[in-house]
Amino acid sequence: MPATHQRLYINVDHVATLRQARRTDEPDPVAAAALCEDAGAEGITAHLREDRRHMQDDDIIGIASSVRTVFNLEMALTEEMLSIAERLKPYQITLVPERREEVTTEGGLDVAREPGKLANGLARLKRAGVRTSLFIDPDAEAVQRSRDLGADAIELHTGTYAHDPSNARSLRALIDAAELGRSLGLTVHAGHGLTVRNVAPVAAIAAIEELNIGHSIVSRAVFVGLPQAIAEMREAMVSARRAPR
Repeated sequence: MPATHQRLYINVDHVATLRQARRTDEPDPVAAAALCEDAGAEGITAHLREDRRHMQDDDIIGIASSVRTVFNLEMALTEEMLSIAERLKPYQITLVPERREEVTTEGGLDVAREPGKLANGLARLKRAGVRTSLFIDPDAEAVQRSRDLGADAIELHTGTYAHDPSNARSLRALIDAAELGRSLGLTVHAGHGLTVRNVAPVAAIAAIEELNIGHSIVSRAVFVGLPQAIAEMREAMVSARRAPR
């Protein structure tokens, strides 16, 4: 792949959110995943939450069985979710923190809490042949711990940056964490709160190989459709990678 390339995975959770508002059968996130792939997405991401607030088990089964690119399943580290992962064997599992009262994931995984449980979970997923990633804050200690625990990849939480893109410190933290992760042999991903308006500085970080973006693309798709929304995001990412630095 050329140096300017950065993978775009589309998170289709909020297609299911729209469906669950009426608890009917449309729009279908499985069909949305296929449309995203047709539009050039390199992967599909979906989060099966314990409370099933958007994605349902049948959605995850449908995506896992029909995806033509790769499937990145986000989940909490619980026995139920580990069993689902072992049965479906998606390309990648991204372990994320999860609280029932939150609207969306509000921060990175606390990799210093219960490290034995986390290491065992990662090892269990690897035995099942699943690639592993940890969703973490852009913090040097969290990056180092992720490598030590045995993760294949990290996904840097971009929420703090997205909340205030003018804050140079939050962008610097992402740059430093990404470069550290790459130096440690981790594959570096990023995501949360990214839009066409704020994605460029993150997309320009050379050490970040992949962006996971969902809500802003699904929101834009309400007006212009998924293919156009994805094309707009792709253009913003590609332009950022090609810009002189």
